[in-house]
Amino acid sequence: MFRTENALILREVRFRESDRILTALTADAGKLTLAAHGALSKKSKIAAATQLLTYSELTLFEKNGRFAVREGITKEGFAGLRQDLKRFALGCYFAECLEQYAAEEQPEPELMQLGLNCLYALSEGLRDSATVKAAFELRLMSIEGYAPGEEFCPVCGRADIQDPVFSPAEGQVVCRACRKSGGGLPLSEAALSALRHVVHAPARRMLAFRLPKEDAEMLSAAAEAWLLRCSERQFPTLAYYKNL
Repeated sequence: MFRTENALILREVRFRESDRILTALTADAGKLTLAAHGALSKKSKIAAATQLLTYSELTLFEKNGRFAVREGITKEGFAGLRQDLKRFALGCYFAECLEQYAAEEQPEPELMQLGLNCLYALSEGLRDSATVKAAFELRLMSIEGYAPGEEFCPVCGRADIQDPVFSPAEGQVVCRACRKSGGGLPLSEAALSALRHVVHAPARRMLAFRLPKEDAEMLSAAAEAWLLRCSERQFPTLAYYKNL
């Protein structure tokens, strides 16, 4: 049985001499494991379309619940990522996160849109890496039901949170004076405003903001801490990105 899927390649593993085993994200069928026979051959017609961090239209052959790639057309190769090792490493972190949260053979249109939007912004340099990273992490957690508490301080009830601090342990933004203990990650007013925007904006407007470098790094630190807290695991691709 043949079927066609638009797929974002999240992971590739070399198998035998010239094959790839892929983990791909699709909007309609969620996460799929695909065999790409001969994809590493010099004459392969599916080599480009089955590369890591490539968005492709794939023709799949399904038999006994297993999928093999028969044809592939690259729709977006994110060329900018392949010209910069650090951006490529960040893209791989995005892919590892998507693989962690995507369900198998279940529609995942929000995750697909998030992945494509952030990889495109990163590839084209539409926003700095810290901003894209923070937006990706916060939006992913929001999609998965872990949106941080940011509308008001849970202690004093103020919507205009004073000297805001994000507590990863509680998943809340609080006024500095209301903190029960030391700890927490400081946020500027601009970073808090951006956090609120990412959580609530329509998907197509998620990255419609700009932050100075210091504010973007504050937001990125808070978003990363929250994702790691919720995921309860470490991501090797994140460690690699941060070591570059």
